Amino acid sequence: MDIIYTPKQVAEQLNVSTTTLRRYEELDLVPDVPRTASNRRYYTPTHLQAFVSLRALLKGYDIPIAYEVMKKIKQGQIENGLWLINQQLHDIHMEKQRVESILNMIQQTDFAKYKNYKITDAMTIGEVAKICGVNPSAIRHWEKEGLIRSERNTQNGYRIFTSRELRKIIVISSLRKTVYFIESMKQLLDDLDTRNLESVKTSFQRAIQKLNDQLTKQYEAIAAMMKYIQMK
Repeated sequence: MDIIYTPKQVAEQLNVSTTTLRRYEELDLVPDVPRTASNRRYYTPTHLQAFVSLRALLKGYDIPIAYEVMKKIKQGQIENGLWLINQQLHDIHMEKQRVESILNMIQQTDFAKYKNYKITDAMTIGEVAKICGVNPSAIRHWEKEGLIRSERNTQNGYRIFTSRELRKIIVISSLRKTVYFIESMKQLLDDLDTRNLESVKTSFQRAIQKLNDQLTKQYEAIAAMMKYIQMK
C-alpha cells in the first residue's frame, strides 16, 4: 500500500497548523489533494515534499517569489520557476557586491566623486536622490526619522546636503533591506560621523554575514525543490 499522510501528521512534521496547509492548497501552491472513499483528504509523499519545499523557499526568498515558483512547478512550467530562482540568486549576489562597494567608499578619504557624479557640499535633494538611486520622499522620511539632516539654501530655502550627509544616505539606501532597524542604523551613522571605521566595518561584516546566511537558506530550498520536482 502506498504511503499516505493525514493533514494532522504533515502539520505536526512541519510544525505548522492544518489551517496553514489548507491555505497553501487554496492558493494553488501544491498538487491537488485526493480524498479517501470516506471523503477524507490525505497527502502523498509528493504532497509532503511540496510542503517541505514551500516552507524552505519561504525561509530563503520573498513570499511572492516562493508562491510564484510553487505555482509554476504545479503548472508544469518548471524552467520558468527555476529562472525566477536564478534571478533571486543574481539579486543577492548584486546586493553583496553593493554592500562591499559601499564599505570601500566609506573608507575613501577623498570623496570628490561617486559613480561619476561630482560631489559638493551643497547638493539639492534631487541631485542626492539621483546619485543614490532613491526617491526624494525616502530622503525626507529618513530626515524625519533623524537619520540625516539637511541645511537650507539661504536664497531659496530649499534643502541642501553636504558630502557627509550624502555618505549617510548612500549607507541607508544600501543597507535598509539587509540588516538595520532605525536604532541600529543611527548607531552606524554616528560611527560614520566620528570616523569610527572599525565599528562601521563590523556593521558591514554583519550585513554580509546575513546575506551569506540567506544564500545558504536559498540553496537549501533549491535542494528541497529539486527533490519535489523529481517526484512529480
